[in-house]
Amino acid sequence: MEHRQLSLFDDAYDHPFIARVFGSFPESESEEIEYKSAKGGFPDEFWKTYSAFANTKGGFIVLGVKEQKNELIFEGLPTNKISTYKKAFWDGANNTQKVSVNLLSNTDLVEVTFEGNHFLAFKIPVATRVQRPVFISTNPFGNTYKRNHEGDYRCTKEEVSRMIADADLNTHADSRILEGFTFDDYDANSIRQYRQLFSSIHITHSWLLLNDKEFLTQLGAYRYDRKSKNEGITLAGMLMFGKTNSIIDPECCPKFFPDYREILSRNPEIRWTDRICPDGNWEANLFQFYRMVWPKLASSLPKPFQLKDGVRQDETPAHIALREAFVNALIHTDYSAQNNIVIEQRIDSYKFSNPGTLLVSIRQYYHGGTSECRNTTLQKMFMMIGSAEKAGSGVSKIMYGWEYAQWRRPYLLVESQPDRIILELPKFSILPEETLISLRELFGNRVDLLGKVELNILAICQIEGEVNNNRLQDSINLHRTDITKILQELCKEGFLISENKSRWTTYHLNTNFANPAESETDSKVDTSEQMVDSSQTLTPNLDTSEQKVDSSNPLSNKTESATKKVDSLQTLTPNLDSYQTLTPKLDTSKQKAKKSAKVNAKKLPKEELYELIINTCKTEYITTEQIALAVKRSPAYLQNEILPYLVNSGKLQRLFPDNPNNPNQAYKAAE
Repeated sequence: MEHRQLSLFDDAYDHPFIARVFGSFPESESEEIEYKSAKGGFPDEFWKTYSAFANTKGGFIVLGVKEQKNELIFEGLPTNKISTYKKAFWDGANNTQKVSVNLLSNTDLVEVTFEGNHFLAFKIPVATRVQRPVFISTNPFGNTYKRNHEGDYRCTKEEVSRMIADADLNTHADSRILEGFTFDDYDANSIRQYRQLFSSIHITHSWLLLNDKEFLTQLGAYRYDRKSKNEGITLAGMLMFGKTNSIIDPECCPKFFPDYREILSRNPEIRWTDRICPDGNWEANLFQFYRMVWPKLASSLPKPFQLKDGVRQDETPAHIALREAFVNALIHTDYSAQNNIVIEQRIDSYKFSNPGTLLVSIRQYYHGGTSECRNTTLQKMFMMIGSAEKAGSGVSKIMYGWEYAQWRRPYLLVESQPDRIILELPKFSILPEETLISLRELFGNRVDLLGKVELNILAICQIEGEVNNNRLQDSINLHRTDITKILQELCKEGFLISENKSRWTTYHLNTNFANPAESETDSKVDTSEQMVDSSQTLTPNLDTSEQKVDSSNPLSNKTESATKKVDSLQTLTPNLDSYQTLTPKLDTSKQKAKKSAKVNAKKLPKEELYELIINTCKTEYITTEQIALAVKRSPAYLQNEILPYLVNSGKLQRLFPDNPNNPNQAYKAAE
């Protein structure tokens, strides 16, 4: 369906949200926009969507637009009905028998004229923590809704109960006193190690003179309730210092299962290279989990030599960001939920996943400065050993630390059914060199004519396989409407292909891209693998005096020319200066050129490709880009499919075996 742009609403951007709804009419690609016909009167289903938006991420409801089979029918509304519908909304919104709370102000209702038709649009904000659950009728159970990809769904009793618990700011879940639990349920070794760590940070703190019970009381691990006169071990204390069997007691957290997974192999047959989870060999409480997992996470980050006031600094902002993300997952988990904490370390990313809902809006999360914590006692315990923030600056530190490392911006995913928060920290640049090379191979020189935003979108799509508008909002600082326009333009120019998926439109790279400017030249060359010679673009300062193509044998001449360019590959690998002597010039003999020509002319069986790569790396360490030019394959294909196999099978060895993702990585045939 064609997207119809507004021509009469340039000044509508002065409205707080009209630009987002009516910048263009999306093809139901967002879970944040709901169209309703309202032809037969103010729709009763409006209030379900109102509840769903308020309890999830907010959204827009537009009356007068009918959605039918993924097409939008612009019916419009009579002007007299718009006035009637406004009154119907305000009557319902302010009636607690109809809906639990009114979240809108006058500026959140806007009448819009588009193509001669009139529409009524509502902006539904996200309800605050204390306003949730937002429900219709008078009973939250059975009448509370949330939003997912398919529309509005009725919340379960457990989901509603957790929202009610989160809304009570006077009591926090982790401060609950556990009846029947004693100091015998604590792991004495964990308490001793925590006190040692505490004393190393707070050398003169008054708490150091307290006995264990007094010390734990100050932390909130032991509490006296003045109102009920009860005292005892708290849920936070048991989670932090408890014995495994005591923690998973039905009266505590029976589903407790912290899980660290290290996946540092490209071999799909290796499920993980290391794993830390409750296996009976250690007391699986949060403090021990933190002590065991944090060194593994931190050791994977580079530690450049830095001095501050004459003292070496072992931590970079990236280390601080990583620790903040790790501890955030532990202190924001909803331990009453059915799922468990999962921490994953992969070659190219970290992922922190915990059950629960986000207590602030997505916008507030990225903006920072708002401190909302589900487990404030656990937060205090980690703060006292220097591992948590309370001022709302934690997210800002995460973003800054990753920007400092020049890696892609971390992004947050909020899932429902079951509720889960996933924070992913990519460990690669927004535009890795191999990604740029792959895009040039696919789209030719036209890649260099794209703007920064367009190029970043293609890079994310190449890395992740597909993208959608919501995903791009996490990585690109643009409005949804602007992103939609850019995506449509990339589709129009042939870079992307769109595909409707229910309420989403996804986009993937057009692998059958035809570059008009190069079609005449490309037609003379076998492109069975869709390879485009972009080496001239990548190395603009090369001597091209000997690069004339003999029309009688274009393939061998092109291959020989590409082989001669290997000497100037420093433009592709700018960090190679530190070991330049390890990357000699490749053999440029006629025999080598003929062998490369055969690679171009016909796709080699993998066994022959393996042999060719091993021969290329016979004497010295060779980079992925140099290997790619020698065997005429894309660096991404070699990096993902071929080189890991040759390394794992013992046929190649890495220059940096302990750091597979080192930007200066190179390969040599194993002796």
